[in-house]
Amino acid sequence: MSRIHLKPVATLREPTELVAHGLASAADLPDLEKVAARYAVAVTPDIAALIDPGDPDDPIARQFIPSAEELVARPGENADPIGDHAHSPVAGIVHRYPDRVLFKLVHVCAVYCRFCFRREMVGPGKATALSPDAYNGALDYIRAHSEIWEVILTGGDPLMLSPRRLGEIMADLAAIDHVRIIRIHTRVPVADPARISAEMVAALGIDAGIPMVSQSVLLRGVNDNVAALEALMRAFVECRIKPYYLHHGDLAPGTAHLRTTLEHGQQLMRALRGRVSGLCQPDYVLDIPGGYGKAPVGPSYLSQASSLPGEGELDPETRYRVVDYCGDVHLYPPKP
Repeated sequence: MSRIHLKPVATLREPTELVAHGLASAADLPDLEKVAARYAVAVTPDIAALIDPGDPDDPIARQFIPSAEELVARPGENADPIGDHAHSPVAGIVHRYPDRVLFKLVHVCAVYCRFCFRREMVGPGKATALSPDAYNGALDYIRAHSEIWEVILTGGDPLMLSPRRLGEIMADLAAIDHVRIIRIHTRVPVADPARISAEMVAALGIDAGIPMVSQSVLLRGVNDNVAALEALMRAFVECRIKPYYLHHGDLAPGTAHLRTTLEHGQQLMRALRGRVSGLCQPDYVLDIPGGYGKAPVGPSYLSQASSLPGEGELDPETRYRVVDYCGDVHLYPPKP
């Protein structure tokens, strides 16, 4: 029997609400209650409106509606899969790379992604925001480290803060001479676009627009086929959003059902290379568990050549094999 989809007027936060609005099955309710007891749930009206309740494989639902599969933990999964804690010198700061820091202001989001790598750190029951003392301590750390060129506001979702508070934060950071770039990690523009009000725009100090880039996650059953990735990356560029990263799924607890293999990701990136322009090409990256940072893990198109039939011995220092987008192999420099 198909479920009736009633568009909610407020964010859905309880499994019973998801069932009442046709976004989950009543038969799944006991398991969904167990999931919600551990991991935050929130589905905004704007996201709910995108879900087709008649499609059991709906890709939007797969990203935001909880699943009993989240109760299954796999070896290697970790509550801090990318090692934030190992690089946190003071509360609210992650300083993994020399010239930039993450500034974790809040621990709440408009929606909670089922694949979130910080799922053990965000949502109800967790600290909602930095205390005043912790905030000032984080600012002091940034001021004291002149190598910090970029501050990345994250969390949680920093656009859950009020425009007034965001304006104060932007002013505090703008007063630090060596901070030249402020980046904001957010899903609010798509998850709860009404929050992007005139007051919010003014608080962010926008005078000529904000460059936007996408950080997508490769997810099984969502975008793990070349047609979906092609459509997604083209849509980003058409909306003036530069594809930046395509993340391999992190080893967050209860997310194995959403992860692909690295080999499949590489196959997709190789196929994407021949289908869309360079503007549409994200970097396929893996956050190395333990806090060692991101590494590009896309396919390789270059290898040293030793010999080819009929070519004799080739100097591996000066001759290479290069694979084109059709899969054909060429020598570089070409044979004289």
